[in-house]
Amino acid sequence: MGTAVDAVARKEAARSLADLNPTVVFVLGGPGSGKGTQCANIVKHFGFTHLSAGDLLRAERNSGSENGTMISNMIKEGQIVPSAVTIKLLERAMLESGNDKFLIDGFPRNEENRAAFEDVTKIEPSFVLYFDCSEEEMEKRLLSRNQGRDDDNVETIRKRFKVFLGSTQKVLEHYNAQGKVRKIDAGRPVEEVFESVKGIFGPKVEKAD
Repeated sequence: MGTAVDAVARKEAARSLADLNPTVVFVLGGPGSGKGTQCANIVKHFGFTHLSAGDLLRAERNSGSENGTMISNMIKEGQIVPSAVTIKLLERAMLESGNDKFLIDGFPRNEENRAAFEDVTKIEPSFVLYFDCSEEEMEKRLLSRNQGRDDDNVETIRKRFKVFLGSTQKVLEHYNAQGKVRKIDAGRPVEEVFESVKGIFGPKVEKAD
């Protein structure tokens, strides 16, 4: 019975998201590239809702749900959580937000993520905002930010770099072929990076038809 109820709930969620016809921007960049800071600026200036895949997964990990332990172990190993888990969390957050403009931060991380998101939600991004930053700069930022993240140690940071670079390249290639990648030099100071971001978003972002 639970399975049938879950199936109905997923169908309702998909229909609701389709009705919403949201503007979605995928935000990609390595750990420490500053994308979270820039997303906060975009929210403030352009009225988007920022959904961090990593934050949603960490919240789920800490919630005591059945997926929590699995998510915890995979994050510690720098591995990518199954698409279905992340997409379900993103769908729920989008529907609960009351908005129709979203920055999806840190997702999709690989081609399977990308294809699954588009297949399940029937949503394609308006564009992909890619924060390009050297590994040296990202490592320096992560080690100095002191936010109490248990995955901010040198060994795990380097695992995260390797996973990010190895998996995300094909996502960028896919959207670059569609002319949808907006690449930002994220090695500069925050204010300079946001000037470039504002140039991409402009006074307002229109929904793609």
